[in-house]
Amino acid sequence: QVQLVESGGGLVQPGGSLRLSCAASGSISGFTVMGWYRQGPGKERESVATITSGGVTNVVDSVKGRFTISTDNAKNTVYLQMNSLLPEDTAVYYCNVRREWWPTWDYWGKGTLVTVSS
Repeated sequence: QVQLVESGGGLVQPGGSLRLSCAASGSISGFTVMGWYRQGPGKERESVATITSGGVTNVVDSVKGRFTISTDNAKNTVYLQMNSLLPEDTAVYYCNVRREWWPTWDYWGKGTLVTVSS
């Protein structure tokens, strides 16, 4: 069983930066995609940034140029560097790792809260 533990959330002023980390315990060998998702107040969960096992990244338009996803495969960790934060980035951020071909699996972290406010 794989557990994902997010860290790095907190309160930051508009324009500030945070780096989120997600460490996986257990083997995630063979994963297809790792990613960050968020759910803001009164909103549905949305994809923020993903990275494939081949290193291809994708970020939602609203964070392009501000957020960067990266991995440290040796540490089974995925990061989300968030710069130029806006109040609308306020949300609970969740880490996900999944395998999309058989045998499929899908794991989620419990989330870390990011609050952007002055």
